[in-house]
Amino acid sequence: MTEPGKLLATTQLLARYRDGEQAAADDLFRRYMPKLRRWARGRLPAYGRDLSETEDLVQVTFYRALNRLKDFDTQQPGGFLAYLRTILLNLVREEIRNSGRRPAKAPLEMSLPSNQAAPLEQVIGSEQLAVYERALSKLPDMKRNAVIMRLEFGMSFEEIATELERPSANAARMTVSRAVDELATLMAP
Repeated sequence: MTEPGKLLATTQLLARYRDGEQAAADDLFRRYMPKLRRWARGRLPAYGRDLSETEDLVQVTFYRALNRLKDFDTQQPGGFLAYLRTILLNLVREEIRNSGRRPAKAPLEMSLPSNQAAPLEQVIGSEQLAVYERALSKLPDMKRNAVIMRLEFGMSFEEIATELERPSANAARMTVSRAVDELATLMAP
């Protein structure tokens, strides 16, 4: 039993879910849905950003992740969020590819689809985004997960400490700092 007010690490919730405890899935859903929604809206370009479609993508992500838990190493601290991110990123890419195949939701003369890049892509550029993704993939799992949690999902150091099973928020801050330094080195020309 955990102390009141103390978050269980995701690895513990996943173990409880695997043992058949549906409440653990509900806890995971509550913990990650807002983060995934926010992240998906930031990744979908304007022409693909519909609130209901974003919500659908996030729910499909969660459904796929829970149904594929046998393929996932649940003992990797922080790995579940990275796993969710990968599934969601693949769904977003698929959605962007498919958006050109669907008819517009509004008459053409009222609203033309935007060819704008996703907000993150607008800020750092598509080439830098590709460099970032390549560098991120070269980081060790713990560091990659720390970067994703902090930079992409905006998690607090306390949340990161819980997820990465670090002893304190300050330890999580150091993990993130070292990971970002290594990422910057990998991204350097």
